[in-house]
Amino acid sequence: MLVGNPPVRGGVPRVNDLAPHEPYGASADPVDPGSRTLEAIVPLLATCPPSTVEPGPLALLGAGVEVPTDRGVAVPYANFDVAASAPCARAAADAVNALLPYYASVHRGAGALSQRCTLAYEQARQVVGDFLGCGPEHAVVFTRNTTDATNLLARALPPGTTVVTFAGEHHANLLPWPDAVRLPLPDGPAAAVAAVDAALAGLGAGTTLVAVTGASNVTGELWPVRQLAEVAHRYGARVALDAAQLAAHRPVNVSELDVDYVVLSGHKLYAPFGAGVLAGRCDWLDAAPPYLRGGGATKHVGDAPGDVRWHTGPARHEAGTPNLLGAVALAAVCAALEAADRDALAAREDSLLDRLRQGLDAIPGIQQLSLFGPDHPRVGIVSFVVDGQDSATVAARLSTRHGIGVRDGLFCAHPLTRHLLPARGTALRASLGLGTTTTDVDRLVSALTEQVRVRAGGCADAAPRTTAPGRRSQPVG
Repeated sequence: MLVGNPPVRGGVPRVNDLAPHEPYGASADPVDPGSRTLEAIVPLLATCPPSTVEPGPLALLGAGVEVPTDRGVAVPYANFDVAASAPCARAAADAVNALLPYYASVHRGAGALSQRCTLAYEQARQVVGDFLGCGPEHAVVFTRNTTDATNLLARALPPGTTVVTFAGEHHANLLPWPDAVRLPLPDGPAAAVAAVDAALAGLGAGTTLVAVTGASNVTGELWPVRQLAEVAHRYGARVALDAAQLAAHRPVNVSELDVDYVVLSGHKLYAPFGAGVLAGRCDWLDAAPPYLRGGGATKHVGDAPGDVRWHTGPARHEAGTPNLLGAVALAAVCAALEAADRDALAAREDSLLDRLRQGLDAIPGIQQLSLFGPDHPRVGIVSFVVDGQDSATVAARLSTRHGIGVRDGLFCAHPLTRHLLPARGTALRASLGLGTTTTDVDRLVSALTEQVRVRAGGCADAAPRTTAPGRRSQPVG
């Protein structure tokens, strides 16, 4: 019988470590302990009702939803705010719906439903760990989101640790770190690597963590993670990767990238059920005080205050009833992405991105933001400004007039966005995802063209800007 926290190896439970079960009822089949399929995450997945969206685990709920416009007609919603929160993938929704009738407590119950849910939760941990390339030396801790995961790691740093990061980070990877060295914005990947090299050389002995994003949430530009990790490890430093924007677009493997920790959010990975992940080396996490103190994190609580022994492994930082549905949803999407042709998905996104960027280049008065230059590889994110127009006004117009959703503001990366803006103010951001189509891209370009013409009083005869010299399609991977 499975009682308490299941056995783990380095924090990543293996399915065959868990005790086999008798059937869960007359109509339920036993779980195959060795399976890593979607059905293993939620055993009843195959019997769930058919989805209302097109077939396929990566099909998105809400595709084809219509929204009202000020023209008095409803139009299909064009979602270009995927970088903030992605729509729900069918894999996530089906996994949650299949488990809901059997929902029960995790880790603490002897009943059949509790046992089933415990197995589903720990299988989800294994699937996410496999998705991220984790091994026996890694722990996979479920959190609320990337911000929560980064704060957990910040609390787990050994005393006296210095964190080296860049001013271009999202606030979630900028604000949690104590004793941080904030490096100035580099103008290219080589400059970023050189800056970390110089910073680490100047710090000398001591525990150091380099915290870096994989893909900018403002520009979409890919950062040289592998090269930064190589430099960091040369000085004995560890590396934490913010993969919140990267994981939905490119494979993230801690071993291949040679990073020590990775954080991400389910809501940006088509699993919007309130789960995030911190995955990485166990030693700092096992030595740190629990992130949360309460039931589930303890091995023993005595009668005297302070007489507490804490678990090691993920349970140490997962006090309280865990977010079972969020973990299962996230794992389902990870499994679906693992089974998909990631190169083909990236190539499709690159084609859409190139179409959008060329379309924006052709509109007079629109300036795209870039840190590393217009030809640097990036994921499907474009931030831009419209000369002489308030970004919030443009965003509102796109929504009410055209049924198009974009983001406006400084994107929780204030230092970077302010640095890139040609003048004081805010920017617009269009982000692409699995549900983006060429029709969506063309609608956005057309709507922005109309917006510029209207603002110019119909004087839109100025020669459009051509595509930036040397622009090419984005490489895959």
